[in-house]
Amino acid sequence: MAKKKKKEDAGMPSLETILFNCREYLRSNASLNDKRDLLLTLVFLRFIGEKFVDEQQRLYKMALDNGMTDEEEIQAFVNEPSMYSGAPFVPEAARWDKLVEQPGTKLNAALDDALQALEESGDTFRSCVRLGLFSSINLSPNVVKQVVDEVSKISHKTFGTERDLIGRVYEYFLKSFAVNATKEEGEFYTPHDIVELIAAFIEPFDGTLYDPCCGSGGMFVQCAKYVEEKQGDIMQVNVYGQEQDPATYRLAKMNLAMRGISHHLGERNASTFTKDMHRGLTCDYIMANPPFNLKKWYSPELSNDARWADYGLPPEGNANYAWILHILSKLKPQRGVAGFLLANGALGDGDTVTIRQKLIEADKVEAIVVLPRELFYTTDISVTLWILNQNKGGGRWHGRKLRKRTGEILFMDLRQWTEHAVKGEQKKKTLFSHEQIAHAVSIYHTWQAEGTDGTSYAEPELFRSVGIDELRKNNFSLVPSRYIEFKDRDTESDYDATLRHTASTVAQLLQRQETNAQTLRKALKQLGYECE
Repeated sequence: MAKKKKKEDAGMPSLETILFNCREYLRSNASLNDKRDLLLTLVFLRFIGEKFVDEQQRLYKMALDNGMTDEEEIQAFVNEPSMYSGAPFVPEAARWDKLVEQPGTKLNAALDDALQALEESGDTFRSCVRLGLFSSINLSPNVVKQVVDEVSKISHKTFGTERDLIGRVYEYFLKSFAVNATKEEGEFYTPHDIVELIAAFIEPFDGTLYDPCCGSGGMFVQCAKYVEEKQGDIMQVNVYGQEQDPATYRLAKMNLAMRGISHHLGERNASTFTKDMHRGLTCDYIMANPPFNLKKWYSPELSNDARWADYGLPPEGNANYAWILHILSKLKPQRGVAGFLLANGALGDGDTVTIRQKLIEADKVEAIVVLPRELFYTTDISVTLWILNQNKGGGRWHGRKLRKRTGEILFMDLRQWTEHAVKGEQKKKTLFSHEQIAHAVSIYHTWQAEGTDGTSYAEPELFRSVGIDELRKNNFSLVPSRYIEFKDRDTESDYDATLRHTASTVAQLLQRQETNAQTLRKALKQLGYECE
């Protein structure tokens, strides 16, 4: 059977190929952050410009179908911003089909004019872009023209199936340049399979969805894709988020505007801990991938913050429990559910045992799921998915009938689910298949369902439901391996056979050494040396 041709073979370059070519053009022309901002901005302009043209053509046809014949009247109709529902309205100065026609000598100025026009066009694009970007970098005319022409190859008709196009470009920079690979500053892209897993657990199909550290907004974009696949309506979900880094904040605004997702990211970038942009807000759903083991989060003004008043002050040198308590404070009472990732150390840290005990005794923790290593591009550590639930009392939920689960926590260990390796990557990486995600969610939903006996719900080496008495005996540790049964492989070994094999191997080695010694003595004797 003939091998399937790659996109490049059909004259259709891959996204990575286009971005690699752009990198080559920019190799000695800009700093790392400038390259990233420049390319992300161009991809954004290209994407919204092409979507605008498609929507404009649809409106033009609608005008003709409705009997309009006067060209001025038609142009007034298709240039009315309020008519655009399928794509955001783009001001004329920022339209890609106009920009790409500019000669290289005028492109830097034209692109900056485009960014200014977007900023002044209304709330949709406000704070999305870095004003004056192209003039500050000041690429030579031939370089900026080459990059713009290359980005023109990124058509949403070709790459529109990407779950998160801006996020994929962002991810490319993380992989290629290892930007803040420690995640200390929060620059981290969450792969779509992990977002799908979290969304499948918490089912954010309606109401309010919040991410306290939204990064590039990829969690929202990919979640929207998941909701659509489940025949949900993302327009019924109100999206709230916050981001500290100014460049990443712009990126999130850009990403959501490009996808037409209504959002509330606060009036500016700010720290979630010291400047909560959504004070008083409580949400139905929370999805998050906070910076792992973030050190520089604390400020003395937070010592008596209401978010930890009932649980205790989180450690000043590690933000893991500050994130947990912030997320909990944002969940709607009796309803809210959250799914978020944390480093595995948060499961059993000694300096957080008091907070953890109070969380467990208050029945806020519903499930703990340890994930495999190698799921992320910029770190290979194993992390944990936490599920917090404000309602473990049972009742109807998204068409399912849930049982009362008070005093129980479901533990799952998925560290062995590493068989799906991603090909063509610079480093080892695995992903969850749709079947694996469905399996994990089935375990969780079955545990929640009416008729399940939580006292005996278990499968060795995979999952187990645990009651609060056992948690108390283990000093409120949330490390799954303390509760899930793991088979002792050593008991299955044939020790006698192993010892016999080892003894035989040692005897062979000794015999070989004696043979070599005899050969050496004979050679020395021939040379006139006597050896005992």
